[in-house]
Amino acid sequence: VTLVFKNLGNLPKAAMGHNVVILKSGSDVPKFGMGAVAAAATEYIPQDDATKALIVAHTKLLGPGEEDSITFTLEAGAYPFLCSFPGHFALMQGIITAK
Repeated sequence: VTLVFKNLGNLPKAAMGHNVVILKSGSDVPKFGMGAVAAAATEYIPQDDATKALIVAHTKLLGPGEEDSITFTLEAGAYPFLCSFPGHFALMQGIITAK
């Protein structure tokens, strides 16, 4: 799968950055999102081994008008995704279903 993600917003990245983080099937999105808050230095991508192991792929944290592309492979299953910018995962999340 190749995902092209573009931030169409107007607010600065520091105030309203966005990314897409795809997690392994069965991952706990709220737990991941809460852990990501402490990872500001790495654009809200946690760096501890246990949490990093949950990540299938992720884009960069994007500011207004910025774009990133990621390519990854999925086996059949349901993969949660979210924006890991603080507070965003509550509404900015979903499931990718691979068949």
